[in-house]
Amino acid sequence: MKRIKIFVGILGMDQHELGAIAVAQMLRDAGMEVIYGGRFNVPATVVKTSLEEDLDVIGLSCHSWEYLHYLPDMFELMKNEKIDVPVIVGGSVITPGDRERLLEMGVAAAFPSGARNEEIVETVRKLAQ
Repeated sequence: MKRIKIFVGILGMDQHELGAIAVAQMLRDAGMEVIYGGRFNVPATVVKTSLEEDLDVIGLSCHSWEYLHYLPDMFELMKNEKIDVPVIVGGSVITPGDRERLLEMGVAAAFPSGARNEEIVETVRKLAQ
């Protein structure tokens, strides 16, 4: 059985990395291969990594407003490169309204603060199928 390969990183100038590190470790502990991109990613970096690594899922940690600015550009680049990889986002700043907006943009799943580990792991597994 192929291991799920997921990118975990942060878009823009957001420097809140502890959540991304915790989620990356949680996904590794669940048996997934995690490509950790860290901070200061731009849409082109995430798309390039997706092409190079043959990802199953892209996970973005969000603790500032910047994801709302960068995601449309990232989705456009993904479309241009014919990348059909589910994108999930999670973070403390995701309000119910932002969650709906993200889903409308094309995000496959959005996790606000307090999401359970089991819920995140199971969602990644389902999306990777």
